[in-house]
Amino acid sequence: MNIEFGREICGDLDLAGSREWLVTNGIGGFAAGTVSGVLTRRYHGLLVAALNPPLARTLLLTKLEEIVHYDRQVYALSTDRWNGGHVDPQGYRYLEHFAVNDTIPTWRYACGDALLEKRVWMQQGANTTYIQYELVRSSQPLALMLKSFVNYRDYHGNTRCLHWQMEVNRVDRGVSIVAHGQAVPFFLLSDRAEVITLHEWYYNFFLEVERYRGLSDREDHLHAATFHLTLHPGETVTIVASTDPHASLNGSAAFKLRQTYEQRLLSLWKSNRPIGAKDAPPWIRRLVLAANQFVVNRSVTRLPLPGTAKQPSESADAEETLPEPEVLHGKTIIAGYPWFSDWGRDTMISLPGLTLTTGRSDVARSILRTFASYVSQGMLPNRFPDVGEEPEYNTVDATLWYFEAIHQYYLATQDDDLLVELFPVLAEMIDWHCRGTRYNIHLDPADGLLYAGTPETQLTWMDVKVGDWVVTPRLGKPIEVNALWYNALRTIAKVARRLGKPHQEYDAIADRTLARFDRFWNGDLGYCYDVLDTPDGNDASLRPNQIFAVSLPESPLTEAQQRSVVDVCGRSLLTSHGLRSLSSDHPNYRGRYGGTPQQRDGAYHQGTVWGWLLGPFVRAHFRVYRNPVQARQFLEPMANHLSAHGIGSLSEIFDGDPPFHPRGCFAQAWTVAEVLLAWAAIEQIDER
Repeated sequence: MNIEFGREICGDLDLAGSREWLVTNGIGGFAAGTVSGVLTRRYHGLLVAALNPPLARTLLLTKLEEIVHYDRQVYALSTDRWNGGHVDPQGYRYLEHFAVNDTIPTWRYACGDALLEKRVWMQQGANTTYIQYELVRSSQPLALMLKSFVNYRDYHGNTRCLHWQMEVNRVDRGVSIVAHGQAVPFFLLSDRAEVITLHEWYYNFFLEVERYRGLSDREDHLHAATFHLTLHPGETVTIVASTDPHASLNGSAAFKLRQTYEQRLLSLWKSNRPIGAKDAPPWIRRLVLAANQFVVNRSVTRLPLPGTAKQPSESADAEETLPEPEVLHGKTIIAGYPWFSDWGRDTMISLPGLTLTTGRSDVARSILRTFASYVSQGMLPNRFPDVGEEPEYNTVDATLWYFEAIHQYYLATQDDDLLVELFPVLAEMIDWHCRGTRYNIHLDPADGLLYAGTPETQLTWMDVKVGDWVVTPRLGKPIEVNALWYNALRTIAKVARRLGKPHQEYDAIADRTLARFDRFWNGDLGYCYDVLDTPDGNDASLRPNQIFAVSLPESPLTEAQQRSVVDVCGRSLLTSHGLRSLSSDHPNYRGRYGGTPQQRDGAYHQGTVWGWLLGPFVRAHFRVYRNPVQARQFLEPMANHLSAHGIGSLSEIFDGDPPFHPRGCFAQAWTVAEVLLAWAAIEQIDER
């Protein structure tokens, strides 16, 4: 399924400027921009390199501005918006066609009878972007000039040059650029174009989306070099932006490698998941490719996992018995583009949908092993900072989602070896939660429910805090945390039985949790409390978190309660693209996400629609009603959304009020994952 636009989109700057493309390299780097070519975010660029994969992402090449000389006419094909709103040049007017073919964005510009095609892709595993131009049609030669605009800043940052002098030098086939003494050099190279070095700052590019987000909305970029050549019909020229001075300049071969790589991903899906792939519509095929964009490398050095170290012999010297560190070349998941890094919670929620439903169990295995290396006090990390090495552990649910990820992995693979390897980690996690770990996370012996939090921390996925303002206070016993806790206990009991280990204690703890889970049920309202035992009592706000008590494999609710939860969430929270984070009749409801950072944070979990919640809702609905036709109908609006925001991917959030405008990240891992997982679950049961 290729997504294509003609002049009805391309020729409208508002429409073409609000649709964004994305290409990635598998190590955290990416390129992104708009259909029109206008910069609207600080995150747009042709090479955002991961200098310490998968992090330290740094904007290097911002854009190439194309100027065509053809038949005594000049065509400026780029589009720039300047401070004050003035647009010059207006190259989108020449844009006849735009398409994303698999994941590769392609533009076609009409200049008289000449047709110039441009495509962008990245080399897998390298901070290298290819920009290729082909003269598809013309009646005479065409002169092409490419002005390269560069930068060197953290991808969250903003540049005001203040006479910043970069070092721009000619090298074979292009230029090298060194931004400052400690900077990583990068290179702009070409297979056949001539190059002229320059050093000219362009000031006040206007970033419309940053204005909407209440952030600095102007930026400066350096015109560092201009490439130029003459093309004849059928000829191509390739520009390569890379941190590798020896990057291949063979654009045709690099393009073929990229196409082969993406076809291999589809072949893996079809061969390893034949039930799901056989009758899948084209938009599901698109999501299989989108899923891969979030999977990246993460290497760790670790000691042997608990209980797996080789035991010393009696004659061994003490020094010989010290555990040897192991370098693990693992995998992780980027939570969302363009601004998230890899988060523990998002990774574990996304793992089944991004890897198992796409036939890549080897990637799932690697992720599970990678994160086991970071377990501390029975907890998985919440977030890996962009700067610094120490992960942050401020989460109560990432660890519990790890159990469900392992459960789904085992259902898909029957991999007993990994269960043997990870069982000590799982047992350690349960033990820490029973006796208490960070942030006052502990099992309450009075009712067998898990308590979490302190007044100054936010530990669930509704985690916004602005200064001292806790936007969505959930201190106490959140429902989804306890649904996950119950599910984790039943999971480890099954694993223990499978491995011939004692399981009775896990079942006993689960039984105690189940016996008192009815505390969550609010019979008067017909749905569950969101949080029990808060400083202000039990929180009866209607939120979507209770859907997990139905969608998880082990449900602690009765069948009647499950149906009631699904019906209430369907009537009050369901939208075309996910569930509202708070019912619209609540006094704290915010129906539009936008404004200053504080205004946006105040709406983030207070009514904003979350795309990833559509998956659990669909699985819960299917569990209760066993109606595959209706279940698929809930997912179908996401097919149309593939061409509305992040082209070929699914957004993070949407306004709570109609028409549910997409917001936040234009490509979000757990949204893609949960839609794929829900689709696969329906197909698997329906096939039976």
